[in-house]
Amino acid sequence: MLYVLQVIMRWLHFSSLAVLLGGVAYWRMVLMPSTLALTEAERTELSERDAAAFRPFVLAAVAGVLVSGTFNVLAFPGHNLTHNIVLGVKLLLAAHVFASVLLAVRKGHPGRPRTLTGVLVSGAMILALSAYLKVFY
Repeated sequence: MLYVLQVIMRWLHFSSLAVLLGGVAYWRMVLMPSTLALTEAERTELSERDAAAFRPFVLAAVAGVLVSGTFNVLAFPGHNLTHNIVLGVKLLLAAHVFASVLLAVRKGHPGRPRTLTGVLVSGAMILALSAYLKVFY
């Protein structure tokens, strides 16, 4: 029965990250550049509507990552110091992603493009650290 829970938590973790990072990547690299032909007022209005539409997905994805990540940390203890250091860096980057994406979907956030770019950079670093941990531990 524990294996079923592990599979569910792994699926929840990956699918939540796919929604979160994939949604941010699409928003930043496709939606934002496609609005450059609009006036500033139209661009601001569209960005606010995009943020409002993406907000429930962000909240669900952050909750999914927090629940499944906590399960993973508690279910698989007993690693060495190097693993724990890399995991700590990964968790700090994840905290940055959570805070930044929650700010980005907030109404009236003035630095939304820069915030979303930071989320993508931190997300890419998290994926690289995850690959390292998977291969070596």
